[in-house]
Amino acid sequence: MKTNIAVFFGGRSTEHEISVISANQAMCAIDRAKYDVTPIYITKQGKWYTGAALMDVANYKDTKALLAKCEEVYMRPIYGDYNLYRVKTPMFGKNIVAAIDVVIPVLHGSNGEDGTFEGILDSIGIPYAGCDVLASANGLDKITMKMILQACDIPVVDYVWFTDKQWAMHKDVLIEKIESEIGYPVIVKPANLGSSVGIGRAQDREQLCERVDDARRYSTRIIVEHMVEHLQEINCSVLGDCDDYQTSVLEEPIKSGEILSYQDKYMGGTKGAKGMQASQKRIPADLPDTETARIQFLAGETFRVLSCHGVSRVDMIIDRDNRNIYVNEINTIPGSLSFYLWEASGISFDKLMDRLVSLALKRKRDEATKTVSYDQNIFSLGGGVKGGTKGKLGTK
Repeated sequence: MKTNIAVFFGGRSTEHEISVISANQAMCAIDRAKYDVTPIYITKQGKWYTGAALMDVANYKDTKALLAKCEEVYMRPIYGDYNLYRVKTPMFGKNIVAAIDVVIPVLHGSNGEDGTFEGILDSIGIPYAGCDVLASANGLDKITMKMILQACDIPVVDYVWFTDKQWAMHKDVLIEKIESEIGYPVIVKPANLGSSVGIGRAQDREQLCERVDDARRYSTRIIVEHMVEHLQEINCSVLGDCDDYQTSVLEEPIKSGEILSYQDKYMGGTKGAKGMQASQKRIPADLPDTETARIQFLAGETFRVLSCHGVSRVDMIIDRDNRNIYVNEINTIPGSLSFYLWEASGISFDKLMDRLVSLALKRKRDEATKTVSYDQNIFSLGGGVKGGTKGKLGTK
């Protein structure tokens, strides 16, 4: 029997549509001679659907009509139950739609790439490709990520962070802190979003307030970073796990403005979104060998110290004035799964999907060697608890 791969995508995220594109690219690349594929689309309202119609991006122009061709499904949060169930129980036949062997999440942004969905998979115990809860949460949150990287001597630009409520209560104090510690120009970002959503440059105090107000629409945590004015953006993908990984060739995205926009990343100058591979870029990036090696090293170190798994993309900044290199962010579920970088590195898309499945199963085997509970029942050991919760055993 072939291994059945469930690909989850969509989700309650501002990057919903990009997730649909990335997932459809991935599903098309999976070798059907070796694997069965079960698409599972999570709507913007959080409902799960499966069906063959989900495999064609063109069908998403009319979501209502698309879902009418599909079946609403769910998985039970019971450890060891890898079955996909119908929401509407049939009068005759089985309630199980499919038995899943491994999951590949292609959920970009919040409620998917942030560890939320990975926690569901861990509760079920099903093998899945990609970062676990901790690495996903740390990777998506730009504030936590930078704190960890700084502690590990990985260079990041100077920054100040705060919550939306702190901004509302202490705006003047925070403005003064930003102006004294960083200075203009700055980049304002929601802490836990990707795809350039809610990101803007501020050249002065008035623009700073406008940009923060925009970022607050998307996140409760805001980060303000020093802006490298004469920058060169370079991306590198990493594949493997934190103990054994490889880095890809580098790409230099071509932006139309000061900041790489959503349109730059996903529209690619075409009439319709095609995913990250459609954006304009130079592959490989035209850099000296020493800088290429340095960027690949920093990308690998970022992947390692965040305990990442599967395929990620690390976005870097080079200051053209002094050639200093900084880690900007990591995408633990990158757009298009960065397949175009791996194809340029000699790994075809179908082989990349093979690697992700193998990594998922390997991690599951490794986890099986660890102790997560004891067979002993302390309640049957004698000298048991007397008087209910007032007993001494088990108290601090």
